[in-house]
Amino acid sequence: MNTDKIYAEHIANEYSKKETTKVKQLRKLDAKAKAPANIFAYTFGIASTLILGTGLCLSMSVIGSGIGALVAGIIIGIVGLIGCSVNYPIYKKIREKGKNKYGSDILRLANEITEE
Repeated sequence: MNTDKIYAEHIANEYSKKETTKVKQLRKLDAKAKAPANIFAYTFGIASTLILGTGLCLSMSVIGSGIGALVAGIIIGIVGLIGCSVNYPIYKKIREKGKNKYGSDILRLANEITEE
């Protein structure tokens, strides 16, 4: 076994021009259609969870004390709960928009792949 030959082929593969296959194009389009929804869902979900946690900490007097912290904590916690509750429906709408935007290209490419 010639390791120098294997190493040389590996280096040559890194510098050679890559052909983009239809399957790779299909994966890229699929990722492009879903990426905005995923980015929104993670960002909004994390923010809502942090808001909910802050509200819980305030209402349990972990941070702050007194009746004002309790009331503020309940209000902030409810805002966080609402954010967590609406995250998935908003995600579905954004994902559907992405599917509608790139759907025809994805279907055309998928049909080309399956016909070959």
